[in-house]
Amino acid sequence: MSFEVLEQLESKIQTAVDTITLLQMEVEELKEDKVKLETEANELRSQREELEQKSQQAQQEHAQWQERIRALLGKMDEVE
Repeated sequence: MSFEVLEQLESKIQTAVDTITLLQMEVEELKEDKVKLETEANELRSQREELEQKSQQAQQEHAQWQERIRALLGKMDEVE
């Protein structure tokens, strides 16, 4: 093999190594992003569950108040 062919081969190998290194760095960044997104998703699920519980509680309280008001209105009708 001539010296030029070896230089071309070395250049191609170096390019391949550089590309692999960059791809490995990108993979690591993507893994970190994935962990962050999973954490954020878990936090959002937790917040959603909390809001659903609060909503259900508010609906129950609303229903109780409606029942109380109906009872009071019924008593008022009886008085008339």
